[in-house]
Amino acid sequence: MQLDPFYPIVPDTAWLKRLLPAGLKLVQLRIKDAPADIVRTEIGEALRLCADAGCQLVVNDYWREAIEAGADFVHLGQEDLSGADLGAIRDAGLKLGISTHSDEELGIALAAGPDYVALGPVYPTLLKKMPWAPQGLDRVTAWKAKVPCPLVAIGGLTPDRAAGVLEAGADTLAVITDIVTHEQPEARAETWVEITEPWRRRLSPHTRAGRQ
Repeated sequence: MQLDPFYPIVPDTAWLKRLLPAGLKLVQLRIKDAPADIVRTEIGEALRLCADAGCQLVVNDYWREAIEAGADFVHLGQEDLSGADLGAIRDAGLKLGISTHSDEELGIALAAGPDYVALGPVYPTLLKKMPWAPQGLDRVTAWKAKVPCPLVAIGGLTPDRAAGVLEAGADTLAVITDIVTHEQPEARAETWVEITEPWRRRLSPHTRAGRQ
């Protein structure tokens, strides 16, 4: 499996509607602290929007709702992973992404047989206070040598840093703050799509974003 090199993370479908026209091929819906009915509605609408745009949707955390909605990709943090029914996820045909921040967490993630592993924060991030120090590019390279699946880099990523992180071994760049806090997020997303195009051209047309 291969992933598109640009992987924005958005909090709701309103953001999806704004950013999908930039040409996104891979996006994560990360809903926080919403009632169950809102979560289900958002996931269903996100799947429709992404299908229309030819974009792969990854649902964060809500694996039960992702299964119910017919999603084909879910992302779990370490805490969510410990309480998830991996058998049910696999039986439903969902691919699985897992967050990691340390060697211990990487071991836990690899034992679950993920379809991709995320490493972060690569650089300092302003989104939330992290208990982990920035990983740096050497860590990206070391992680890539350890994982048998695509490696997602996250944390403090900017267009100026993109090439260095991809060259260090990351397969795709997960981006939140650089877009959602930008004064022109739609234009910023277009910039990300443009600067990652050289890596996108290297992907086989039959193995793009989540397709075998």
